[in-house]
Amino acid sequence: MNLNNRFDNSSDNFRMSHMDSEIALRMSDKIMSWFPNQPREYVILCIGTDRSTGDALGPLTGSFLQEEKTKHMHVYGTLHHPVHAVNLHEAIEKITTTYRNPFIIAIDACLGRNASIGHIITENGPLKPGSALNKALPSIGDVNITGVVNISGFMEHSILQNTRLSIVVDMAKQIAEILSIIDDRLVHHFSPSSVISEEQHKTKWTV
Repeated sequence: MNLNNRFDNSSDNFRMSHMDSEIALRMSDKIMSWFPNQPREYVILCIGTDRSTGDALGPLTGSFLQEEKTKHMHVYGTLHHPVHAVNLHEAIEKITTTYRNPFIIAIDACLGRNASIGHIITENGPLKPGSALNKALPSIGDVNITGVVNISGFMEHSILQNTRLSIVVDMAKQIAEILSIIDDRLVHHFSPSSVISEEQHKTKWTV
């Protein structure tokens, strides 16, 4: 869970309402524009806990994405096996020892302005989990996706506990769809452990 201070779209971050009919295609295009030119192994790290409604965005996303049976993405953090403050270091160590130079997309919930609730934000850079709750956790990810689940300000623990489950579920489904579209656009290339964009055979990704 982190605080959201990114209010404007730029070359390094992009935001849309989860109810926008074009979000899945536009955000998947944006994320893929940040993908490396060389093949990497792709890991989706969904951070959060099933013990808090607002902070369940990550585990829900992981579970929904796991149901899609992704071909090229390795998913960590689900409702049954969440990745949270207690075991985040362990999860990062497992990922870095299991995959050689993985490209990590980190998912987490965040708090922001009232007008931003329901927005999904993607950023070209690492995620800083736990900042909303003043937790010292390691930054992680080459790209991150966050969902604004409620308003920030004070008593964040209480705010997270009283967040509506419906909006968290809807946002998690949308993020899972975005990632599923990306997974469908990836194809095996030379090595079974390496994947590359179909478009990369023709030209560099653009948005």
